[in-house]
Amino acid sequence: MCPTPLSRRSVLAGGAATAALAAVSGPAPAHAVPTSPGAAPATAPTTGTAGAAAGRAPYRWRTAVIGGTGFVTGVLFHPRVRGLAYARTDIGGAYRWDDRTARWTPLTDHLGWDDWNLLGVEAMAVDPAHPDRLYLALGTYTQPWSGNGAVLRSDDRGATWARTDLDVKLGANEDGRGTGERLLVDPRDPATLWLGTRHDGLLVSRDRGATWSAAPFPATPSATGQGVTLLVAAGRTVYAGWGDGDGALYRTTAGGGWEAVPGRPGGPSARVPVRAAYDAGARALYVTYADAPGPNGQADGSVHRFDTASGTWTDVTPVRPGPGDTFGYGGAATDPRRPGTVVVSTNNRWGQVDTLFRSTDGGATWTSLKDSAVLDVTETPFLEWGGQGPKFGWWIQALALDPFDSRHIVFGTGATLYGTRDLRRWAPEVRGLEESSVRQLVSPPRGRAHLLSGLGDIGVMYHERLTASPSRGMAANPVFGTATGLSLAPLRPEYVVRAGWGDGGNGAYSTDGGRTWAPFAGQPAVAATAPGPIAAGADGRVLLWSFTHWDGTRHPTHRSTDGGAHWAEVATFPKGAVPVADPADPRRFYAYDTAAGTVYVSTDGGATFTAGATGLPAGDVQYRIAAAPGRRGDLWLSAKEHGLFRSTDGGRAFTRVAGCRASYALGFGKAAPRGDGYPAVFQTGTVGDVTGVYRSDDAGHGWVRINDDAHQWGWTGEVVTGDPRVHGRVYLGTNGRGVQYGDPV
Repeated sequence: MCPTPLSRRSVLAGGAATAALAAVSGPAPAHAVPTSPGAAPATAPTTGTAGAAAGRAPYRWRTAVIGGTGFVTGVLFHPRVRGLAYARTDIGGAYRWDDRTARWTPLTDHLGWDDWNLLGVEAMAVDPAHPDRLYLALGTYTQPWSGNGAVLRSDDRGATWARTDLDVKLGANEDGRGTGERLLVDPRDPATLWLGTRHDGLLVSRDRGATWSAAPFPATPSATGQGVTLLVAAGRTVYAGWGDGDGALYRTTAGGGWEAVPGRPGGPSARVPVRAAYDAGARALYVTYADAPGPNGQADGSVHRFDTASGTWTDVTPVRPGPGDTFGYGGAATDPRRPGTVVVSTNNRWGQVDTLFRSTDGGATWTSLKDSAVLDVTETPFLEWGGQGPKFGWWIQALALDPFDSRHIVFGTGATLYGTRDLRRWAPEVRGLEESSVRQLVSPPRGRAHLLSGLGDIGVMYHERLTASPSRGMAANPVFGTATGLSLAPLRPEYVVRAGWGDGGNGAYSTDGGRTWAPFAGQPAVAATAPGPIAAGADGRVLLWSFTHWDGTRHPTHRSTDGGAHWAEVATFPKGAVPVADPADPRRFYAYDTAAGTVYVSTDGGATFTAGATGLPAGDVQYRIAAAPGRRGDLWLSAKEHGLFRSTDGGRAFTRVAGCRASYALGFGKAAPRGDGYPAVFQTGTVGDVTGVYRSDDAGHGWVRINDDAHQWGWTGEVVTGDPRVHGRVYLGTNGRGVQYGDPV
């Protein structure tokens, strides 16, 4: 889906298929040293066992199935092994395809909290002569606040890795992330690898990626440019595309240096080389171009064939962009079994919708595969887009042709990976690949669904099963892009409300637990440009809706007492704060003013708020309050590196929970069978020296770590909750690896 404001395609806030992919968690050593925690407020006493080390509990982790849901930026078939392919994503890591099981296996879930910036895969490479070798170039952002990139290398197809940290940044979730590949094994020497960077030129390794150094290169990088956009082998020659304005293409020389390829195309339609594919049988290199790197912002483009033997260029553009039909070109793939067969994709063609063009005569004539396509999305119903029907594609820059099957083509979109085996019928090939960015999770105490999820880009899902994509697809009436709020009434759990970015309204309610929806009869004017978190009171009679613009501007919170028909400002509610309903008392609501470190309390159904506890941690909008289910006034405050706090008097005073060095997200599940009846507490946080996912069955006095070093998923600080019907089950939101759920072994 095209990104909406505050989507996961934006800068990571604060950061800084199926169930058969399960693995069993076991004991694991400490894996991360957290940032030194800030001092707790002097007014907060401490409870619990100070300095207690967390135990470990074995868990079986699985991914709740939705199917794809994110931008697949690259697909790469191994040229010598049938059925072996790899995929990369902009924020969700890399995957390996097994044709025998028709499933993707995630390869980078081991990357932990401190390595969140490495979940974006800038580029990947295979070694044609050594099928078990795989290389990944990792790094999500090149901004000053992000860390440097890294290269992973594997001798067993990604089962295990060796790592080299780079001294440069990579940008897998920035403009140009669909170009490439920017990483290549030199066809003359498998120990030599080339890595094209955005701002630091060309890097080279002579020891299979263990060490890297700058390589002499004719083009000069800039701090704001695209740099090397692609690397491709044509026989024993390596070609490199340069993305900074003039569409230059370079190649290696016999003497080991680089030279510009003469006669290259020019003009706005060939400003940025996006992708390239070599037809060895015809000795032809096909290059797709656009006027911008994409995936957005392209209005012109072209396709050119370079005959490597004669040195001649030929314009083979299938359809020229023009007024009313602007777009660029993206993916490129050739068929090693059939010389002269090439497939290219359009990109950013919103009017007529993107397509694939296929030629069997070297680009002399083309056929649009979209025109005869039959799309089958029954396995991933959300691709119906709330009843609008499936689209052939958008953001098509990842494109691959199976070297062992001329009719097997796959291409990535902003939400899935489509494949065909007959050039006519297309269906998602995404089993095991889950890339959603999770914003909210609610586990109802009763009803058909054990989970409702609010997601970036694809709205809200009703998970009647965790092992199959939600049958109802995206919550409709209205359809949202990114969800900004999701809440149920604890004493009336069939009543659920949601908020988000939508063209047909920004708020909706359900009276059947989230299966069907209706839009609010009215909404505040500000909701259209700044929809934020929403909370339903314990009995659903009062709604509180907070509003924050994507640029951070905070607006007054509004209150409704008639199911969303009419709204009124709540002048005493801190602007931009997240409303939290007391789960047992319909009259009580809470809000945490993160700027002042003050908890605000309402005892009149959200009509007015007064200050409660003060002097708490301040300065971070991701500090948050959670209310323990079934209890009046029992609040927990996660204050990141400042630790975890608890109030049992409705927010008048808080006590620091000892043993938790940091707490990022917190939720509750069913109480232990032989415990004292207090709900299980789950959190992502730091206990001792280990940042991970934890469970407490004694109200925070003791904690057990329930994930392990193989299951970390980068940054997991947005949302976590337990299941009120299954003790020990936890649902964890990730930023690019979907909803992970775990059960005790």
